[in-house]
Amino acid sequence: MIKIGLLSDTHGYLDPKIFEYFKECDELWHAGDIGSTELADALEKFKPLRAVFGNIDDITLQSRYPEDLIFNCEQVKVWITHIGGAPPNYNPSVRKRLRQNPPNLFICGHSHLLRIKRDPNFEDMLYLNPGAAGNQGFHAMKTIVRFTVNGSKIEQLQVVELGKRGALI
Repeated sequence: MIKIGLLSDTHGYLDPKIFEYFKECDELWHAGDIGSTELADALEKFKPLRAVFGNIDDITLQSRYPEDLIFNCEQVKVWITHIGGAPPNYNPSVRKRLRQNPPNLFICGHSHLLRIKRDPNFEDMLYLNPGAAGNQGFHAMKTIVRFTVNGSKIEQLQVVELGKRGALI
């Protein structure tokens, strides 16, 4: 069993509460728009980090992280990308790849909207967008997600509200 901490759209702001909520996690996954190398460094020092770059990330973060990350976590095939859309309105290039080889867990960010749902068009695929953990954007509440991967099962999904989005300092 692997405990995962999932976040997205930090835009350079790392809420200190993340360290408390993710202290029991084995890995952190970031679905893009990291915002700064300092933030990525802090997460990597805290826990092993899997991340993709987002549309606001500079060339340094783009060279450090891929646009798409496809891997197995235990027996769960995972695909993380930043701009993926949402069921049933996926980004056209994503839709084509989903049809060819769907993962068990499809994770994206970009929209700043927390959404977790099974897509009935893809057998055994869970769609997960953790919302936004940073202060920049239109979202009202900063959110992150915790869950476990236990063999072929995704379990103990928990949404954590970090508090209302604040003004950038």
